[in-house]
Amino acid sequence: MTPTIRIQDIADILIMTFLLYQLYSWFRGTRAIQVLIGLGVVTLIYFATRFLDLYMTSWVLQELGTVLIILIIVVFQNEIRQALYRFSLLRHMLDSRQDTRHGQFQEIAETLFRMAAQKTGALIVFQGSESLHDLMTNGVVINSDISPQMLESIFYNGAPFHDGAALICDGKIEKAACHLPLSVSPDLPQHLGTRHRAALGLSERSDAVIVVISEERGEVSLVTLGAFRPMESPAELIMALDQLLKNDTKKPRDSVRKRLFSHILPKALLLLGVTVFWALITTRQGQITTVTVPVRLHGMPERLVLLDTIPEEVTVQVKAMSSLAPTPSKLDLFADLDASRVSEGSTAIRVEHHNVTLPSGMRITAISPASVRISTEKKVRKSVPVKTSLRGRLPAPLAGQRIISEPDMVEIEGPASQIAQTVAIPTEDIDASRLQRGIEYHKNLRAPEKQISILRDTPIIIKVVGRTKPAK
Repeated sequence: MTPTIRIQDIADILIMTFLLYQLYSWFRGTRAIQVLIGLGVVTLIYFATRFLDLYMTSWVLQELGTVLIILIIVVFQNEIRQALYRFSLLRHMLDSRQDTRHGQFQEIAETLFRMAAQKTGALIVFQGSESLHDLMTNGVVINSDISPQMLESIFYNGAPFHDGAALICDGKIEKAACHLPLSVSPDLPQHLGTRHRAALGLSERSDAVIVVISEERGEVSLVTLGAFRPMESPAELIMALDQLLKNDTKKPRDSVRKRLFSHILPKALLLLGVTVFWALITTRQGQITTVTVPVRLHGMPERLVLLDTIPEEVTVQVKAMSSLAPTPSKLDLFADLDASRVSEGSTAIRVEHHNVTLPSGMRITAISPASVRISTEKKVRKSVPVKTSLRGRLPAPLAGQRIISEPDMVEIEGPASQIAQTVAIPTEDIDASRLQRGIEYHKNLRAPEKQISILRDTPIIIKVVGRTKPAK
C-alpha cells in the first residue's frame, strides 16, 4: 500500500530539515560536525539494514548507537550546552549586558595597534550575546575599567597574564589569563600559533568577537564565527567592533529569498537526507496486524469478588504508521479495563481504544469483541474448623489418643455462595504411623478451590494428646 503524503508529513520534513541545518550552522568548522556527519551515516546504514532484514548487522548497530549517544554527550557536553543556549528564545530577554561605547572601541583599537607595533602578543575576547562561562577556563577575575595602561600591563611580555586571554564584558575587563578551547580545523595555516588557534576555537563555539595580535609578525586580526579578518588600521577595527558588538545598531535583515537560497548546497543535501529518512521510516505505513491481547481489570471494589471474565482475551487490529514501530506480536500488550463501577452480578464493560497502550507510530483500527462481561459476587468472611488429614493409622501404643490442631479454627474469605458450601479446611496429609506423643508437627493448610482465600499465613501445629476422661 503506497503511503499518502499529508500536509503534516511535509511540515514534519521541513521542520526536521530546519533543525538539522541549525545544528550544522552552529557546529560548522568544529570537531563536532565531523562526528555528527558520521553519526548520520551510521543511522542511514542502520535503517537500510533493517529494511533489508539484515538482523545481525542492524542489532549490532542498534546496540552500538546507545553507547555512541552516551559518549557524544560526555565528550561534546560543552558544545551541546552552547547549542541549547543559542536555541533558547529567552536568552535575549535575560541578557542584562550594557552597550559598549564607541569611545571604548577607539581606546582599545589604538592601544592594540600600538602593542602590535611593539610586537607584543595579545588575545582579547569581547563577549557577545552568548555566555562564555563554560568555554573560558582558569581565568583570574579583575573587573577593571578599560584603559591603555591596564591592557599593556596584562599583555606585557613576561607578565603573569601574558599568555592568556582577556575577557571584556559590560564595558569592563572582567578576567585575564583565560584559557580558550583550541580549534581542530585542518584548514588553519601552519604559521599561525596557539593564540590564533585558540581565537578560532572560541569563535567556532560562540558568537564572541576576538582580537588577536601576532607576536612574531605584529599583525592584528579580528576573529568571528570561525573566520579571520586582518585589520589594517585602528579605524577599521573600530568600525568592525562597532558593527558586531553595539546592541543599539540594528543589523540589516536579509530578504526572505536571500535567507532561503543562501548556502543552498547544505540545505538541499539536508532536505534530501531528511526526505529519504522519512521514506525509510514510513515504508510500513498502513500495514495492519491482528493480535490477541489478554484482558486485565483494575479498581475492583473491595466488597466484591471476581468470578469470571468472558472473554478473557480480545482481538485487536493494529495499524503501523512507521517502520520504526515495533512488531505488535513482540509487544506485551493487554486491555486494561476499569472495574471500579461494576455491581454484584453480571456487568458488561466496553473495550475502548485507549484501554490498549501502544508505542508511538502505531494506532488501533478495531477491537473485537467491543465489550467483555464479568461476573462478581459479594465478598464475605467466615470461621471454619481445621480438619487434620491423616494417612494410615496411629501406632499401637497411641491407640485411643486424640490428634488436635492449633488453632482449630481459621478465617476464610471469598464469594458468598462458595463460602456457604465450605464446612472445613483440611491440612496437608500427615503419616499417622509416624506420629509420637509430645512432639509438635507443622503442616500447611490446603489451598481452597476457586476464589476462596485463607486469612492465615503460618502453618498449623498438630500434636497427639491423651483422650479426655469423661466427667462423672
